[in-house]
Amino acid sequence: MGRSLPAGTRGILRARTGLERFRVERTAPPPELVPFIEFFWVLRWDLRGRPPHRQQVLTRPCVHMTFTSYLTGGTARARVAGVVRDEFVEEIADEGRVVGAGFRPGGFRPFLGAPVSRITGRFPGLEEVFGQAGGALAGRMAAASHPAGELELLEGFLTGQGHGPDPSAALAAEVVERIAASPGLIGVAGLAADTGMSARSLQRLFHEYVGIGPKWVIRRYRLLEAAERAASGTGVDWSALAAELGYADQAHLTRDFRAAVGTSPARYAREAGPGSIDA
Repeated sequence: MGRSLPAGTRGILRARTGLERFRVERTAPPPELVPFIEFFWVLRWDLRGRPPHRQQVLTRPCVHMTFTSYLTGGTARARVAGVVRDEFVEEIADEGRVVGAGFRPGGFRPFLGAPVSRITGRFPGLEEVFGQAGGALAGRMAAASHPAGELELLEGFLTGQGHGPDPSAALAAEVVERIAASPGLIGVAGLAADTGMSARSLQRLFHEYVGIGPKWVIRRYRLLEAAERAASGTGVDWSALAAELGYADQAHLTRDFRAAVGTSPARYAREAGPGSIDA
């Protein structure tokens, strides 16, 4: 029997292999940040004496603030990661960690003060987004010696921004949650019918608050579901899954999956399922 994957690994492709090289922990935000933040997270690795690791991620429609510290050499990086449309691969080497805040879909709009689509596919530095205060935070984070201290600094900084609940941000999060819970949803027209909103209103909401259109989000959650099923090791009837996910046929699922992941669903199942870990 292969071991099951821990919670919080959805979207980490070939996660069994990755978790032999790094570990990731999530913590809940305080109540005042719950409308904006889904979770805080810490990723740590120690690859001293081992080759670097390239980790591919099938991204969700979320913005992250990340602070990377390489403990060997003392280098650091602080940035905001907008929604990534296409392939996202991060290389880790030596020893280090990343501390981050994962925003709810729509949750970064009050902090950015502009349409979230402006940073889609971009990784702006903290000064670009938060001005001098962002640069000062990056410096304090780089000087911190432990992830707990970094998380405290990050939480305090975001709480100190003083944003109250934003009804449109809450609506954006709710609509994305509906999509995530309904991977067989058929297109934007189906989403409009499900939410009682017009297609135009959905497009405007997603442009302003999510950073990418509802069609991309629907397709992405289909692929996340397919990747998760493949990694489960339970054996997948791909034709039946294609129908369940709202595809016209298996060929359409295979085409979309290959474009996003780089390989066919069946091959990914062999690479990512139980027993796939390589040394």
